[in-house]
Amino acid sequence: MGSVAAEPRTLENGGHMKGSSRELRHGRTAHNMSSSSLRKKSDLKMIQKVPCKCLKDFLANLQEVILGTKLSVLFPAIPLAIVANSYGFARPWIFALSLLGLTPLAERVSFLTEQIAFYTGPTVGGLLNATCGNATELIIAVLALASHKIDVVKYSLLGSILSNLLLVLGTSLFCGGIANLRREQRFDRKQADVNAFLLLMGLLCHLLPMLFNHVATGESSAALISEATLTLSRASSIVMLIGYIVYLVFQLWTHRQLFEAQEDDEYNDDVSDEETPVIGFWSGFIWLAGMTIVIALLSEYVVGTIEV
Repeated sequence: MGSVAAEPRTLENGGHMKGSSRELRHGRTAHNMSSSSLRKKSDLKMIQKVPCKCLKDFLANLQEVILGTKLSVLFPAIPLAIVANSYGFARPWIFALSLLGLTPLAERVSFLTEQIAFYTGPTVGGLLNATCGNATELIIAVLALASHKIDVVKYSLLGSILSNLLLVLGTSLFCGGIANLRREQRFDRKQADVNAFLLLMGLLCHLLPMLFNHVATGESSAALISEATLTLSRASSIVMLIGYIVYLVFQLWTHRQLFEAQEDDEYNDDVSDEETPVIGFWSGFIWLAGMTIVIALLSEYVVGTIEV
């Protein structure tokens, strides 16, 4: 399957892309493409008739970032959540509107990191996607921890784990089976081995403090057991953090080819030969920073409405 290098389909000067369209496409991992089904193609014919270049660039970015997703109908929930919080609406209203507003923001953050990856290359883009991909959960956890709502942190992490292991995986297998009714579904065993090992390590790190707390004999004081459990919990968290960093190095540098989306003529007949960014580098960076701030604001609303 051949491909040719193409100019960026954008209405602003965002810098030069690194590599050909084939290299850029291969730099996108399967994780990066998980939310592509929620995106829709934008029609920029009317915007191209605007005489002012600055206004044209702004409208083009607005079209791609805000209206370029099927979840764009949920964006009005963001100002509604801010109004509800400012005028002292009931907590269920603030909670529901904030969650609705966070839904398209999380998808757009993934889109923006992919756009930035076109200019920075797959390594930096993959690192940025790994960092910002869980920005919503991370911000909620940090805000809940700062508010001493430990149970909220636990349930948030548990919900993220269950949703990724059961909902996302199950939906992927189900949809993959529908798309491949007359042929065998394929997966990369090496990727599965790495993910299974990380899952096992995380499970053991979570179980050790809990098991230690339960098997501790009554001869020791409760304060001593609690202190030892806390120390073991902190050590386990450090091990998991180191494991995550090593995994990033493994995925983005040493064995990047294992995690790149594979190109197969049989499975990709309908895929376009070339992919180009739709917004510039600095525009993507500014949009990403702005949406991260809005995510932090809405996450603060969500945490503030939860009573523990």
